[in-house]
Amino acid sequence: MDFPKTPPPWFMDPPKVGKSIFSYQFTYHGLNFKEPCLYITMDDGIKQLTQNMMDFGWFLQGFIDEELLYVIDPTSSLSGARVENTETYTSSKINDPTDLMVKVGVGTRFVFKKSNAFRSVFDSLTTSFIFNPEPMVIRFLKNYLRRLKEAGATILVNYTEGVASPETERILKSIVDNEIILDGSNMTFKSSDDFMAKAKYEITDQGIVLGEGKVL
Repeated sequence: MDFPKTPPPWFMDPPKVGKSIFSYQFTYHGLNFKEPCLYITMDDGIKQLTQNMMDFGWFLQGFIDEELLYVIDPTSSLSGARVENTETYTSSKINDPTDLMVKVGVGTRFVFKKSNAFRSVFDSLTTSFIFNPEPMVIRFLKNYLRRLKEAGATILVNYTEGVASPETERILKSIVDNEIILDGSNMTFKSSDDFMAKAKYEITDQGIVLGEGKVL
């Protein structure tokens, strides 16, 4: 396949096409190569995230014990679940981007001390738009991307197309480096320098599997 080796930092897709699964797979692949990960779980609490990954045979506990995975969880507090903060886990507030940005700073420093080659996943920005004004989310995203890029992270953010206004989505595309578009059958990669490639994909019990691809 002719896809670039560096994973892109952005999804813009319909719902239920595999964005979160890709996020899990991206995280687990890095952890297997001892690349720490800062994971912001906006759609599921930490317990559900762990279970979702176990469904694909991706077990996190060992990496948590090695302090390779740092999770920021704004979701559990919203549901009323009580989860104790630890060295590698912290709660936040889903409707408070300022608090979340503070937690991102702490988490970034934590994983950077482990390795200056690390990953960061934001799953998913869609939820932020549901609970916060669009301009506030844009400001948060710009700060988040700047801080993580300065630290040397490979960043993955996913988003469901059509949740925010067309103008906001135009801004979102302008501030990220690359896009991956999933439509349930095809995965399309678009780079900021107009490189494009497409491949068939399917979701299996081992995660997302790519088929034949081509450069567009």
